[in-house]
Amino acid sequence: MQGRLKKHNSLGIVMVHTVSTPQATVASRSASLSSLESALQAALEHARRLTEMYGTDNVEVALAWETVEELETAKAQQKAKAPTAFERYCAAYPDAPECRLYED
Repeated sequence: MQGRLKKHNSLGIVMVHTVSTPQATVASRSASLSSLESALQAALEHARRLTEMYGTDNVEVALAWETVEELETAKAQQKAKAPTAFERYCAAYPDAPECRLYED
């Protein structure tokens, strides 16, 4: 993602305009997936440790395992979001005019 500053002269307001490319979106998804995997591993270890310490009838243990379930669900949903044909096209042809996305 690239940023460009634009200053409105009369008000002194600075706005940042970003240009996002589909390649950045695909890279962002894979980075997000690896961070989810890391968070899931940490949550799993934490839940196991709490279970060993307090048993299964503790509220903190239940919350820890609920966090593990939520992270597993998020990871599964992230994997299900495969790149679209347009994203694959733009990854192969990043200089194509239709591959430039402008966001405010």
